Amino acid sequence: MTRRKRAKKLGPAGGLGARYGVRARRRYSEILTDARRKHRCPQCSSRNVRRESVGIWLCTKCGFKFAGGAYQPRTKLGITAERSARSR
Repeated sequence: MTRRKRAKKLGPAGGLGARYGVRARRRYSEILTDARRKHRCPQCSSRNVRRESVGIWLCTKCGFKFAGGAYQPRTKLGITAERSARSR
């Protein structure tokens, strides 16, 4: 009798079990791991920015609190807006 290999659970998506499909679980896992990692602070440039809540980011080193995207401190639209504001 041969044993079947079991599928590995995907980090934060492991709690979802076998529901919602592989692609949705993988996408959910990628978004959550990206949101939970440390990001670069726009004021002191250290890698100490953490997500406080949806769209609110806090640098644990200098205490700088700023608004950003829900899962990333800088969104593509925000970067474009900064660039156009700087050029004027």
